[in-house]
Amino acid sequence: MNKSIGSLEEIILLIVIVLNDSAYAVSISEEYSKQFNKTISIPAIHTVLRRLEEKGLIKSRVGGSTNLRGGRSKRIYSITNVGYQLARDLNKQRETLWSMAPKLSFE
Repeated sequence: MNKSIGSLEEIILLIVIVLNDSAYAVSISEEYSKQFNKTISIPAIHTVLRRLEEKGLIKSRVGGSTNLRGGRSKRIYSITNVGYQLARDLNKQRETLWSMAPKLSFE
């Protein structure tokens, strides 16, 4: 199973971690917009979520239906142990690189 992920996948994975047990496509889109001040389409989020789930980095379950959604249920995503470890490893790699970077000054 391929555990490498791209930058958008990493961002969506982190948002799933941040939202904890309330991550679904719309809430992920809202958090993405809040953090990056730009939008992302719901179909794009679904594509990324599907890839992350296929890699075993997240898992999903169908939540209860609500009147607000016309009786439709939503798919709730949560991080797996493998996904959480991958996110921590990626963060550690970035911190290591930043710690090695020289302090630059631009005039």
